[in-house]
Amino acid sequence: MADGPVGEGGPGRRRRTVAAAAGKPPSRVRMSAAQRREQLISIGRQLFAERGFDATSIEEVAARAKVSKPVIYEHFGGKEGLYAVVVDREVRALLDRITTALTAGHPRELLEQAAMALLGYIEEETSGFRVLVRESPVMSATGNFSSVMNDVAHQVEHILGAEFKTRGYDPKLAELYSQALVGMVALTGRWWLEVRKPRKETVAAHLVNLAWNGLSHLDAKPTLITAKGR
Repeated sequence: MADGPVGEGGPGRRRRTVAAAAGKPPSRVRMSAAQRREQLISIGRQLFAERGFDATSIEEVAARAKVSKPVIYEHFGGKEGLYAVVVDREVRALLDRITTALTAGHPRELLEQAAMALLGYIEEETSGFRVLVRESPVMSATGNFSSVMNDVAHQVEHILGAEFKTRGYDPKLAELYSQALVGMVALTGRWWLEVRKPRKETVAAHLVNLAWNGLSHLDAKPTLITAKGR
């Protein structure tokens, strides 16, 4: 007699019933190469965020993914390769977020947009931010949080340069001020990563308050008070 359809009472159901009776787990659906790669990147991202590069091992990644170590070597060539992919993705994600936020508008609005973009990334992609701010191996010196913030500072530099020129300040100093502004936001972001209070809108408002009111009252040629009596 021919087999019935694979359904309730078909051969597929009978095979599962026999397997369950024998104490065997049902066979797992095999991942495609692309799916496996994404799984390993996700696991690596989490482990690098929790423990950092040095404390994370290939064995741990393999154990969480329930695969053998050669599978990871096949996809990434080793821990360094996996880490490089994770960091590269986070760098691009953060830069894209900040670049997209910096739309045309008043300079104060640009400060608000940059601060909110960074704090939003920290809030929504906490693991990714932890990966970027942890100490990274030498081979990834160009793909870490410092390099991302340096790229952002270069964008801010162009904005400040135009404003300085309009207001009669030396545009050559725009690079210095852009590094100072971005550094202030970045360090505050690292602090807020751990405390998470006050809420990000309040943090951004205070950052902009300090930065904008400071910029609004710049001395054309500032000097140090402590140096005047010498």
